[in-house]
Amino acid sequence: MSGSRRGRGRRTAALSSLTFAALLLPCAVAHAEPTAEEVREEIESLEEEYIELNGTYNEAKETHEAAEEKLEEILEEVETAQKKVDELGLGARQLASSTYTGIDLTSFHQLIDSTGPEDALAHQADLEYLSEKHDENLEQYVLELENLETLEAEASETEEEAAEALKKAEEATEEAEAAMQEQEELLSELTAEEQAAATENVGQTGGGGGGGGGATYTGPASGSAKTALDFAYAQVGKPYVWGGTGPGGYDCSGLTQAAWAAAGVNLPRTTYQQVNAGQRVSWENKQPGDLLFFYPGGNGPDHVGMYAGDNVMVHASTSSRPIGTVTLSSYYRSNFVTAVRP
Repeated sequence: MSGSRRGRGRRTAALSSLTFAALLLPCAVAHAEPTAEEVREEIESLEEEYIELNGTYNEAKETHEAAEEKLEEILEEVETAQKKVDELGLGARQLASSTYTGIDLTSFHQLIDSTGPEDALAHQADLEYLSEKHDENLEQYVLELENLETLEAEASETEEEAAEALKKAEEATEEAEAAMQEQEELLSELTAEEQAAATENVGQTGGGGGGGGGATYTGPASGSAKTALDFAYAQVGKPYVWGGTGPGGYDCSGLTQAAWAAAGVNLPRTTYQQVNAGQRVSWENKQPGDLLFFYPGGNGPDHVGMYAGDNVMVHASTSSRPIGTVTLSSYYRSNFVTAVRP
């Protein structure tokens, strides 16, 4: 069972216990609602869970696509190998019974009917030639047959790998949807003011609204970093899309990949890969355009954004809010893993 699934199970059990306890308390106490601070902590936990699941999904999707591509190549090799095996098998049977003219030189009567020593020797030479060709052909046949069996086993294994990765991606999607549903239910019980307080650390500032009209970068970046940030800011307001790589919407690593692609830098697809795609720098030495990684997970950091300067990050957070910018509060500092300069 994944950490996110266990975490949600513990939270559900805790909330159930609180609900049951509330029914046993006097009415004055039974109506006590969770504070904005308690909800905030729960929202943060759900956000982290969602982001972790997005990383799992992207990695599984990459694995599935790579396995499908590999399977297609293997199946082409299987088809070619099968043709060779069929041809060699036919050739071996033909060599065992006939010459190129259709006469069976392996026949005893061919030797008896020889008109003299020279004719007999010629027949013997033909037999030796056929024997050698037969052995060579048989050896090649066995090798090609073994190659075919190896390819078929590899194809089966790759097909299973693709199916397993697809299942993992689907499970991550279902869990993420459940986490967001849980978040929405928690927030629905709060006033607008309480909701703002509960999402303070993970909220958006500076043009993070859902209009989709983009924003203009005016920070201190220059060169390729500015080009990347110009692109990222132009996406502000677009929806967060689960597994999205644009242009209609993005997830966290999809946005950073597309932004740096606009500057001519090819980043890999997932957060787990992007963290190794450049020079690592500390929090204190980060510069505009650097990739900022947060939430250490089992396979690496689960979330990535782009530093814009002036203590601001542009990122695709979760499906509960559009692409936008956020002030790097102590919350982000405490969950920071590393920065990478592409």
